[in-house]
Order: sequence, then C-alpha cells, then structure tokens
Amino acid sequence: MPETDLDLLIAAAKESGRIATGFHGSSYETWDKEDGAGPVTAADLAVNRMLEVELREARPDYGWLSEESAPKADRQKAERIFIIDPIDGTRSFIEGSDTWAHSLAIAEHGQITAGVVYLPKRGLMYAAAKGKGAFLNGTPITPSTRDTLTGANILATRPSFEPRHWTRVPDVTRNHRPSLAYRLALVAQGRFDAMLTLRATWEWDIAAGVLILEEAGALTSDKHGEPLRFNNPDPRLPGMIGANASLHAQIRDALAT
Repeated sequence: MPETDLDLLIAAAKESGRIATGFHGSSYETWDKEDGAGPVTAADLAVNRMLEVELREARPDYGWLSEESAPKADRQKAERIFIIDPIDGTRSFIEGSDTWAHSLAIAEHGQITAGVVYLPKRGLMYAAAKGKGAFLNGTPITPSTRDTLTGANILATRPSFEPRHWTRVPDVTRNHRPSLAYRLALVAQGRFDAMLTLRATWEWDIAAGVLILEEAGALTSDKHGEPLRFNNPDPRLPGMIGANASLHAQIRDALAT
C-alpha cells in the first residue's frame, strides 16, 4: 500500500491513465448527461469504478465525492474525503485529443491536502501535498512572476470576458484548454499568467489543481475573492481565480462580480 496520500493518488492516476488510454482506437459507448451537464463515456465509468474500489479500499475511513458516482449521503461526516474527476475534458477525450486529464484530490476539513492532475497522453504528472511544494514529473514548479495585468496571458473561456462581468475589461491575451484541471496546472507551472472561471464550478474540476497552484506559490479564491473550501453540501463553488498575488489582486479589482 502506498505510504502517503500523495503516493496513493499518483499510483491511482497512473492506473487511471492505463485504463483510459486503452479505450482509444476502439469503439465505446457515450451518453449525454441530463440537464446539459455534458457527455460521459464508458471510459469515464471504467476509471471511476477502479478508483472507487482501489482508493476506498486503501483508505476506508475517507469519504467519496466523484463526478461519476451517485451522491454519498455520509460524505460530510468524514474528516477526509476523496474528490475525483475520473476524466476532466471528456469532450476532448472523445475527439481523440491529448489535453484531457485525471484529477484526484483529498480534502481534510475543507482544505485540499494532496492533489494530482495527470495527462497520460502527454506524460504530465502534476502533484502536490500540503506544505511540500508542487511538482511536474518530480521537478518543482513555480507560477509566473508577471506583475501587470495588461498583456497577461490568461486561461479562460470567451464568456468570462463579456463586459457585464467587469468594471473594466482588461487588455489581455485569452487562451483556452478544455480541461479545467489542466488550466490550473499550467498556471502553477508558469506557462500562463493566470486563470479564471466565473460560472459555478464543480469541486472535482478544481480540487487537485487548487492545491498544486497554492503549493507552487500562487493565490486562489472564488470569483468574489473568498477562500475556497471543499466538501460542501452543494459541491459547486462560485467560480475561481488563480494567479500570483499581484495579478490575483488586479483581476479581483477589475471584476464587477
């Protein structure tokens, strides 16, 4: 059995990648979720089944919250909980892209203590444990040091820059990646200066990436600037901002929300 929670998540992420990539090149079932919640595939469910069995067997006292599992009524009673997105970026997975990710995290009393974002098709393993720093394939990572918002490279969807969201729309270069978990990891790595999402955000999409960002040295908050807490009764958070301290403050100041 892996010694630490992070070791456990890394091993589980690697097995997730083995299962998911095995579906590429073959036919598999896909469905559309209710209420326009997006697609799900046989690969998502196969990864989720493995993770729920292996992780809960390794840590039977931990709660469970996953995009592809039925809600667990007792999860809020647990001191620690797994927060899992078996495949983040399912549409990209279906398209045969390589920018989908496995996002695995553990929260304790509302705070993330271990997190992994793994892109098996790209060979990228982002990982962090509370107080231990953030790493990409074992090498420490740090965020951008840019201190001016004008001209910054920001990962966000196009609707996030509609004028109604801002007191003044910043002059930035907008970029996009389908996987929200990957967006957070890229900012932690310093490949982009900041990320934001202004719509309600599922905990499993950001839990692992939040810790990776924070351990790399960035700041995170919801779109109102409030601290992020996890394992809420409703597992949706009011958007998110991730950036170094200077850019985080400038984004927050410019937002009208």
